[in-house]
Order: sequence, then structure tokens, then C-alpha cells
Amino acid sequence: MIPRTAHVDAILDRLRSFPVVAILGPRQIGKTTLAGQVARSYAGTAHRLDLEDPADLNRLMDDPGLVLEPLTGLVVIDEIQRRPDLFPLLRVLADRHPLPARFLVLGGASPDLLRQSSETLAGRIVHHELGGLGLHEVGLHRLTRRWLRGGFPRAWLARSNGAATVWLESFVRTFLERDLPQLGVRVPGPTLRRFWTMMAHWHGQVWKASEFGRSFGVADTTVRRYLDILTGGLVIRQLQPWHANVAKRQVKAPKIYLRDTGVLHVLLGIDDMRSLDAHPKSGASWEGFILEAVVDRLALPDEDTHFWATHSGAELDLVVGRGQRRIGVEIKRTTTPKVTRSMRTAVEDLDLSELIVIHAGKGSYPLGSRIRAVSSSRLHDDLGLGRWPRL
Repeated sequence: MIPRTAHVDAILDRLRSFPVVAILGPRQIGKTTLAGQVARSYAGTAHRLDLEDPADLNRLMDDPGLVLEPLTGLVVIDEIQRRPDLFPLLRVLADRHPLPARFLVLGGASPDLLRQSSETLAGRIVHHELGGLGLHEVGLHRLTRRWLRGGFPRAWLARSNGAATVWLESFVRTFLERDLPQLGVRVPGPTLRRFWTMMAHWHGQVWKASEFGRSFGVADTTVRRYLDILTGGLVIRQLQPWHANVAKRQVKAPKIYLRDTGVLHVLLGIDDMRSLDAHPKSGASWEGFILEAVVDRLALPDEDTHFWATHSGAELDLVVGRGQRRIGVEIKRTTTPKVTRSMRTAVEDLDLSELIVIHAGKGSYPLGSRIRAVSSSRLHDDLGLGRWPRL
């Protein structure tokens, strides 16, 4: 078991402020294991109910209040998406004074589940999104393996790259055939599999609904719904554009990334580093991998994560800002990063406090005025967390 100390600390901190904390993430990302680590670190008693266990499900079937109301300390409810009708009860239990118990609920994300929990438990719940194993958890010296296999624990721990590929293919199939229908999705699995594969080939590019609509022979609104389904399932990231007050036409559509590079590579038919290095999506895969690593390191919420691009060609892979302070990130799979015209334009037009160029070489050093190179092999040491806008 790999300790996920940063996530444990963040959840314990949120439990001190909120009566209900929800850990959201796709199947097999490690939610149950993380909840166990939280329970062992919690200063008090802990109880666990698994709604995929028939015994626990039956206990809550007739009158769940009789089961939940007497419990004290920390109450962990796994697979909450199977009983969304529990949210009104949790609201009642969360409003007790003094508060005898706090609740840690685990579930696959979906727009309906998030909306229902947010509306019913407004002001009482906070969401904690769990992604794959971070580079700080597996070690930066294993960066290449983490890039190839992705961050799902069972893929990462598989005995070989081939075994990891088999597990990831099984994950994709089960996610489409079982997990999404349980979340209320009624789109046929083969249709979403085809769409997901197309997304893999589009990874790192700006979304164009009309192009996908023509490929599928359906309306733009239909492919947009497919995109939102996979986004809601936390397997695709829609990186929204940053809009600056500049006299240039700016890109307004989101960029699309598959969140896990292991899943990306399975959908692209990549199963080893030789295939990855030779694949035309290798650079885009690296970009998405480092992007997720930075987002994980800085614990950036989706609403504070953007890219910037203009129709004249200037662009920036990531922009993080609060108030008047902004930091940009450009990701390059090169060992010799150089300052480009696009970088200088981004620094001036966005009035960046700093632009960080993350590269595949070994050194971290200044590149120019307000531009700094950071090695991917020293990502967690050299990002300079104190310089980032407080979120």
C-alpha cells in the first residue's frame, strides 16, 4: 500500500471544517484505500459501511436513520452513488448540535450526483477529488514508468507493462459497461468506447464539436453530451480557456485531455516505451502527464486551471491566477528549452509574475526576464510553491 499522506492531511483538515466530505474519483483509483488511511489517522472511533456489500446495503434498506443516527466519530460510507437518497438524511445528521459524527462518503463522480449532494447538503459538504498516484507518491525517479502506465494503483503495481495494459483494458471495458450505467448513463458502451478512443487521438487539442458531430453523424449537442459524461466520470479533463483583456482574438473552446496517461496509451494501442516514443501523440501525452502532475502538486481545483491561446498563434499550456497575480506554465519535451516569441507574448499580454518552462532535461535555471526552466526530474522541488497565487 502506498501512503497518500497529502490527501489524508487535506481530508482531515476538511473534516474539521465540514460535517460531510466526499471523495470522488473513478473506480479503482484508490478511494477505499485512502478512506482507510484517513480512518486510521482520525482522532476518534471510525465506522465503515460499504453499499456494494449486500449486508451493509440491507442494514440501510428500511430505515437508514436507525443505523446512522447512533454512530459517533467518523462514519465512512462507500459507493454512495448507489443510495443518493441518503443525502437528505445526511443533511439532518449534519445539523445536530453538538455534532456526534462526521461523514466521509465515497463515490464515482457524475453531474447528477454532484448536483444532488451540493443542493441537498449546501454549506455542509466539500468535495475532494482523487486522481492517480502522484509523482511525489511513487518517486520522481520512476517518472517514465508513471508516464507509461498512468496512476491507477493496480496498473502501477502490475508485474509488467503487459500486465498493466491488460488491467487498463479491463478498466475501460468495466467503466463503460458497469460504472457509467450505475451512474444513470444510458448511452451504449460501444458508442462511448468509440468516442473515448477519438478523444485519445484528440488529446491536447482544442475541442471542436462540429468535427466530432460529423464523424459520428449526430448533432453537436449529442457529442457535447458524450464529452460531459466522460468529464463527469473524471476520466477526461476539459481545460477551460483564460480570457485576458487584450486586443487579440482568443480561443474560447476548452482543450481536451485524458486524465490518466495509462488509459490514453491503451486507447492509442501503446504498451511500451518504444511504442510511446515513436507515436505521433507522444508529445501531447507528455504534455498531459506533466499538466496533471502540476495540478496534483499544487492541488488546483478545476475552476482555477486554464490554458491561454490566441488565433494568431500565441499560447500557454497552463495559467493559474488570483487577483492581479498570474503564473504561466509551458510544457516542452526537450532537454534544451528555449525562450520563444509565444512565451514572450504570454508574459507581456497576461502580465505574468513568472512563466515556468517544464522540460525533460536535468537542469533548473533562469531563461530570461520572468521566465524560468524547471526540470521534470525536479518538479516537486523547483516549482517554487511560495511564488504561486494562494488559492
